[in-house]
Amino acid sequence: MHCPFCSNDDTRVIDSRLLGEGDQVRRRRECQSCKSRFTTYETAELSLPRIIKSDGRRETFIDEKLRSGMLKALEKRPVPMERIENAINQVKKKVRETGEREIGSRQLGELVMDSLRNLDQVAYVRFASVYRSFEDVRAFLEEIKQLENDLPPELRDQQLDLLPPEQRKKDS
Repeated sequence: MHCPFCSNDDTRVIDSRLLGEGDQVRRRRECQSCKSRFTTYETAELSLPRIIKSDGRRETFIDEKLRSGMLKALEKRPVPMERIENAINQVKKKVRETGEREIGSRQLGELVMDSLRNLDQVAYVRFASVYRSFEDVRAFLEEIKQLENDLPPELRDQQLDLLPPEQRKKDS
């Protein structure tokens, strides 16, 4: 590792620590020439599969696109950043675990929707409305009803109702 101050390549590690869930290492280094200290971070480089778009194009998996899409759906929602980052990491982990070199954008979208469904119902419906291209309000309401019926009770209790109780009874 080159020293960022004097560019000497003779540096030594003086301290190493695991970060997060043990998937990153923080190292304190010292340059043997100028004695400056600096920090480096090390993570395993795991390749994610290429994305096959609906028109057949292939695209490199772009971490920022995943994050941006999920953050846009979760905008102004009361979900802590830590839970969002965990969800993003879980989606990436599931994509990696497929073991495939390429994955369809539809499959990736479904993984994102599953993740959002567990984080926040409103974010899920926002994402689904764009992802599934709802044509009218009826399709939107059908998705909401399906979501409320499918959600496990422990998750349902953590979230606000999407439809008022009288609306749910009327439509059932």
